[in-house]
Amino acid sequence: MLKKYFLNKNEAGTDEAGRGCLAGPVTAAAVVLPERFQSDILNDSKQLSELKREKLLPVIEKAALCYGVCHVFEEEIDKINILNASILGMHRSLDKLNQTPSLILVDGNRFKPYKDIPHECIIKGDGKYMSIAAASVLAKTYRDSYMLKLHEEFPQYNWAKNKGYPTKEHREAIRKYGLTKYHRKSFKQLPEQMQLEF
Repeated sequence: MLKKYFLNKNEAGTDEAGRGCLAGPVTAAAVVLPERFQSDILNDSKQLSELKREKLLPVIEKAALCYGVCHVFEEEIDKINILNASILGMHRSLDKLNQTPSLILVDGNRFKPYKDIPHECIIKGDGKYMSIAAASVLAKTYRDSYMLKLHEEFPQYNWAKNKGYPTKEHREAIRKYGLTKYHRKSFKQLPEQMQLEF
């Protein structure tokens, strides 16, 4: 059960989704929640069913004082690497907030300073802080929705189900059909890519 923690009256939580995927963007979100916000089901998005995430999405969007969501696409990921792309996505989602937070809570252990606002990195923060959990839900649902659109263009990869993650089915489709424009070319798409032939 998520602890209903707020560290600061005007804190923004930020998180990303899709970092480990082979295809599609990494998606980040930032959310400022009111202190009075409560939810019995809000948690780290990975601990929630798709149904619960979909149910929470309009609740968070309506209750939030402000929020921002940003996709960072494959070309940029390949150019600057996934860690930098994840942080860039968080920065861009913070750019979309219509008020300046006094503190940024970041899920994970890596971040780069944003403007002159203090930040705190919290490992597994999406299971500890309301604002990070809310950001994780937004990032995940927005990204999943985007991957459903890509699935219509390339149904053979079944992104509707695997959302671009490296499942056995996804890797088999890559073997059979090759890479699309949505695949991250800097990622090891297949295990045998790292094997040397003599």
